[in-house]
Amino acid sequence: MARTMNGKRPENLMFTLSSLLSYLGRHKILMLIVAFLVTISAMANLLGTYMIRPIVNQLVSGGRDALIRGVLTAGAIYLTGVLAAVGYTQTMVRAAQKVLFDIRKDLFAHLHTLPLRFFDGNKHGDIMSYFTNDVDTIADAMNNSFAMVIQSFIQIVGTLTILFLLNWRLSLIAAFFYAVMFLYIRYSGKKSKEYFSRQQVFLGEMDGYIQEMVSGQKIVKVFSHEEENIEIFREKNENLRYAGVGAQSYAATMIPAVVSISYINYAIVAVLGGIMAMNGMTDVGSLASYLVFVRQAAMPINQFTQQSSFLLSALAGAERIFRVMRMEPELDKGTTRLVHVKEKDGKLEECAGKTGRWAWKKEGGALVPLKGDVRFHRVNFGYGSGRRILKDINLYAKPGQKIAFVGATGAGKTTITNLINRFYDVQGGEITYDGINVKDIKKNDLRRSLGIVLQDTHLFTGTISDNIRFGKLDATQEEIERAAKIANADSFIRRLPQGYDTMVTADGANLSQGQRQLLAIARAAVSDPPVLILDEATSSIDTRTEAMIQKGMDGLMEGRTVFVIAHRLSTVRNADAIMVLEDGRIIERGEHEELLAQKGMYYRLYHGMFELS
Repeated sequence: MARTMNGKRPENLMFTLSSLLSYLGRHKILMLIVAFLVTISAMANLLGTYMIRPIVNQLVSGGRDALIRGVLTAGAIYLTGVLAAVGYTQTMVRAAQKVLFDIRKDLFAHLHTLPLRFFDGNKHGDIMSYFTNDVDTIADAMNNSFAMVIQSFIQIVGTLTILFLLNWRLSLIAAFFYAVMFLYIRYSGKKSKEYFSRQQVFLGEMDGYIQEMVSGQKIVKVFSHEEENIEIFREKNENLRYAGVGAQSYAATMIPAVVSISYINYAIVAVLGGIMAMNGMTDVGSLASYLVFVRQAAMPINQFTQQSSFLLSALAGAERIFRVMRMEPELDKGTTRLVHVKEKDGKLEECAGKTGRWAWKKEGGALVPLKGDVRFHRVNFGYGSGRRILKDINLYAKPGQKIAFVGATGAGKTTITNLINRFYDVQGGEITYDGINVKDIKKNDLRRSLGIVLQDTHLFTGTISDNIRFGKLDATQEEIERAAKIANADSFIRRLPQGYDTMVTADGANLSQGQRQLLAIARAAVSDPPVLILDEATSSIDTRTEAMIQKGMDGLMEGRTVFVIAHRLSTVRNADAIMVLEDGRIIERGEHEELLAQKGMYYRLYHGMFELS
């Protein structure tokens, strides 16, 4: 089985660490409490072990009272350490949850600022993996490893310091073995980090594939593609297994290696220390305390290595999250806003309340009435560095006109509408809206003035009313029902068990495709926009239902500028202008009868569909 190793170490480890630390810094008080209690716990362990020296010396010298005081003192020190450990673990849990809350909140908010091309170029399952797998790895590390690593570091430094104070000669030998331990940990950690990064990448790929297959199960079963899908999944699962084995294999060797080295170290210094004690070069109490420190020195190192897998995995997950959060948001240099206006003394005047009339407010304060005049001036566009999709497009839509686009798949029909609402920006030429370049209009204000019905409907978990209200969040129930009547959805909604309160789940799986399309049309209707974009809005509706809603759609489109992308040419016969696209160019334009009389591409498309029907 071929294994694809696309993962690699973090490109900017320092940035990942600094970003993570910046989130910890938002909760300084909690983190300072954790640091203080961790320090108390670590120091208690060190002092408790050091108390062995006076206790043993008192035992040898026969000082009973001093011995009892020493034992009680050691007990009090260890009790203080235990209480501090309980305190920092509970505080760390609260701090970790606050940090994770902030990361999820900022990540979700940042995703909303990214351009549409990010979502076009990434699998939905992989994006979901940021919130699940990657955040979970950070959670595990913070809950289980963060405080433990700090405590281990303090104990390692403190232990080495006390060892040199107790017996610097033996400590030279111990320092050598500790250097060997750290060199191996560094090597093993480096290799583990590489595999953990690959593991996160493969995990995201597998999650994305699972999400695609689950959402497309009907298609899978229709074409009997189960065996092929299982084989692809097996390969992705094998990549994940291979990366997981590599990551855990290197991480798993750390503890046995550290333990083995510590045993060798302990044996050597115990023999040499015994010889020194017999020759009077050290006292028995110091030697006993020293040997316990040597034995315990491996414990914080083991704790560090035990948590290394969490830390390495967390760094890999954090890098993926912060890499996304570093992506440039969708640029919006527009300054023109959409405002409510009223007429006073023959002039437009901005007002705070809702008037039903809108205007564009330019940066200097000038008001331009919103009419819905949309024009393309020599527009060129391509999605990437490859071929251009639109070439030298010129068209205009006067207020109230209905403009239709027809042509073969890939001709550029949907791309035109994507440029009007600035899902993408033109690479040549310009688009004006009521005489204003759309690049000069704030994107949110621009899109608020547009009503869009897409071919692929998407419904959210909630009631029927909630889904229609998505087009206008402050819409009343009366406005929702009026919009449903315009879209001819009211009758089927009222036949549902709970009517407008019927819950929609799984993207509307409990509704037919046609019903979902009707709800999407109602959602556009309730927003009452001056410009409508209908991207094959009736493609999923049968001919009889289409005829029933056509009158309602005409009422919705009355007085509005409308752009229609048509699959059925029968739906564009009454358009004011029909644009025929081929290979990104407008090759014919005119009314229905005019285009038929030309006997060109439109004539062939129309009669080809007519014969098929």
